[in-house]
Amino acid sequence: MSELLTKKEQKELLKIARDTIVEYVTNRKTPAVVSVSPGLNLQSGCFVTIKQQGELRGCIGNFVSDQPLYQLVQEMAISAATRDPRFYPMKCEDLAAFTLDISVLSPLQQAVSVEEIQVGVHGIYIVKGSYRGVLLPQVATEYGWNRDQFLQHTCIKAGLPEDAWQEACEIYIFSAQVFGE
Repeated sequence: MSELLTKKEQKELLKIARDTIVEYVTNRKTPAVVSVSPGLNLQSGCFVTIKQQGELRGCIGNFVSDQPLYQLVQEMAISAATRDPRFYPMKCEDLAAFTLDISVLSPLQQAVSVEEIQVGVHGIYIVKGSYRGVLLPQVATEYGWNRDQFLQHTCIKAGLPEDAWQEACEIYIFSAQVFGE
């Protein structure tokens, strides 16, 4: 995926996400954003990932958006901090030490073959009936997975057997511009 955002815009977006988390956890309010760089008004899906001491603390995102990117980042930052069902909602004491990553997504594209999946380049979204699971491109790289392992773990995340990807599943791929603090 080509770089959608400049380094300056990335820093600006990270600051918006951090300020939003701090304000929301502290006062239950979403801070107003007065002006942003033009790139932050594009409409794109994104995920916001929160880590504490290098470990996942929350990650929520959306594949599409009908609002400017900076507003979706605010919404996903609040959700990652307070609504990720894997973790308790962040409290004021959790604000002392956390880091953020933001993944700005390309549109989803249905994979015709799993051979299209490039580990480290593509994220995977698997759908089978009411089961859904997504893993961002950087996850496979962080864990050193090959394509089959990446597919297996995406199935597990969806609540499916790890080999479900070999059967009738819809598999979508996407790329992401990933940046963090």
